[in-house]
Amino acid sequence: MSTCVVFEQGGYRYIPAVFQYSSGVAAEPGFEIERVRLAEPLALADGFAFVERHLKGLGRPSTAFAACELRSAAPFTEQGFQDFNREYVKTLARWGVYRDGINPVARTNVCPQYATPSEPVLYAFSYTVKASSRRGSFIVAGGAEVRGGPEGYAARTIRYGETSREALREKVRYVVGLMAERLKTLGFSWRDAVSTQAYTVHDIGALIGPEIAAHTGGAEVCWHLARPPVVGLDFEMDVRGAAREIVL
Repeated sequence: MSTCVVFEQGGYRYIPAVFQYSSGVAAEPGFEIERVRLAEPLALADGFAFVERHLKGLGRPSTAFAACELRSAAPFTEQGFQDFNREYVKTLARWGVYRDGINPVARTNVCPQYATPSEPVLYAFSYTVKASSRRGSFIVAGGAEVRGGPEGYAARTIRYGETSREALREKVRYVVGLMAERLKTLGFSWRDAVSTQAYTVHDIGALIGPEIAAHTGGAEVCWHLARPPVVGLDFEMDVRGAAREIVL
């Protein structure tokens, strides 16, 4: 796991990852992270326009945009995911956040089994504001059971194509470990987590206690019936420790 990089224009630090997102963000001293969930998710163009208006109303620059949560209609092929992300980062580039292939913004993008959108939508977003408390705040990006490396997803995925109880256990253990590494890199631990989200359409009921809740330090665990964004992936998680969360 790499070390954090400070994005001074946004008031946060991030874990470098790939061009489409970072692995997580945390507020720098003097700032804190606030999360907004949209009461009605918006198509991306409308969602980004909402973000712009919201940040302007708070007197914050567009570079304060630190994380977002998307919902998509169905998992993408690897090429389809690349194509989608190339379009997605165009707005971040216009905002002065994405530059030269470097993206500090954390992201979760999953595909709900029910109430499925017809196109990718903005579900929630996070940004920095001037701090009013001393508690640190962070957002760990969504991560699935995929190891790093240059190969395609199939070669890097834990127990690719398998969904037995033991295969799911291995996937869950890997992703829980990944979340712990990201928390540590950002300067936090499970004790600092406010909420932990698990995303899968497979039955992980017997795994939530011993494999997830036992590690989360008492933070709530929410299981979403949703698929990761790429075909062939079965389990994803993210972790939040925002200073406050609101619904608009």
